Amino acid sequence: MIAHVDGTVAEKFAGALIVDVAGIGYEVTVAAGEYDTAQLGQGIKLYTYHHIREQSQELFGFSSLAAKKLFELLITVQSVGPKAAIAILSLDSAEVVRNAIANADSVYLAKASGVGKKTAEGVVVKLSDKVGMPIIYHQTTPTQTELDTSDEALEALIALGYTLNDATKALDGIDHSLSTSQRVREALRQ
Repeated sequence: MIAHVDGTVAEKFAGALIVDVAGIGYEVTVAAGEYDTAQLGQGIKLYTYHHIREQSQELFGFSSLAAKKLFELLITVQSVGPKAAIAILSLDSAEVVRNAIANADSVYLAKASGVGKKTAEGVVVKLSDKVGMPIIYHQTTPTQTELDTSDEALEALIALGYTLNDATKALDGIDHSLSTSQRVREALRQ
């Protein structure tokens, strides 16, 4: 199983990136946002899902563990394969998609290419209780609404099932100079 690739973007085509890792090119299918922001010659690290079928093998890549975990949840829904899951994640950031699922917004999910109304409703029914509570954006205190992909402790808490808001609050006040595992442990204790 290939857990991640860390290399240089060598080529871009049809929603996929060729990531050169020590002279070996890995073709990784990514969501539209990842594809648009990737630059040729730029260093990139993608967490990957290795999909193996009888006739082929494919890698699907994500810039954050939270996006990968959401992808893995999406493909557990009947009639949602890896291509449909990537199409759903291409709608917006993983946190926005997760929030749409938590809010039971099947109309939003149905906007994804190749995802119909029934499939979107199936995603909402099966996953709305698994993705956590929706984040309410009309709070008076500042709330982090975008995932900081450079904070691995934040990503780890989200992968454990915390919402972005709860994970941010749990890490608030914990020394950033600690290792990722120490910061996660401290956050879990609180």
